[in-house]
Amino acid sequence: MIFLLLLCQTIEQRLDARVDPELEFRDDAGRALRVGELLGRRPLLLAPVYYRCPELCSQVLRGVASALMPLRLRPGEDFDVVAFSVDPADTPERAAQVKAAALARYGRPESASGWRFLCGDENATRRLADALGFGYRRDPRSGLYEHAAGVMVLTPDGRVSRYFLGIEYPSRDLRLALVEAGDGRIGTLADQISLLCLRWDPASGRYSLAVLGVMRVGGAATALALAWVVVRALRRERRR
Repeated sequence: MIFLLLLCQTIEQRLDARVDPELEFRDDAGRALRVGELLGRRPLLLAPVYYRCPELCSQVLRGVASALMPLRLRPGEDFDVVAFSVDPADTPERAAQVKAAALARYGRPESASGWRFLCGDENATRRLADALGFGYRRDPRSGLYEHAAGVMVLTPDGRVSRYFLGIEYPSRDLRLALVEAGDGRIGTLADQISLLCLRWDPASGRYSLAVLGVMRVGGAATALALAWVVVRALRRERRR
């Protein structure tokens, strides 16, 4: 069933597309908010789903929780997780139930403020989905939605930075995508060095080794090592 739905709709990768900050939703507490209120602070991990989905959306959210569990980066501190429903019939009450299940799976209830589950009208959900290239349609017979599966990483200013397709997301690649979207403001020095040696492949949705990047890092390391040798030699000469 999951793979049948995946074939029905697709995700068109629109890297660097910007989401509209004026789109209005309600969150899982029933509060009205604009997309712009979620921007400006941290990268976003965005999951298009719908809350009464019988199977696929729970797999997407389970994949998100599983990928985040090993990471030192924390929702609400380093990035935010935002799910939004493409079903205009979804309610904040239903969003709150799905959020509670996702947090229970993640196992860190203290990060609740970093998870936002949104619902909105047809105009808002369609415009946000279109900006992301996320395909979906409602089956008039069953009332269920045929949709693609995947999540997106957005920069703090609301530009689409990376896509992860399917229902499983490698933790390392997700961490690097968040660090890259954060423009050096989150993550460790090791993450920054890793990004110099890796390149993003949109087709596979993975980071792979970049030969040129490795050469650059190796060259820089060699230069530093030589500089250190010269400095030590000069110090010995002065002592003599």
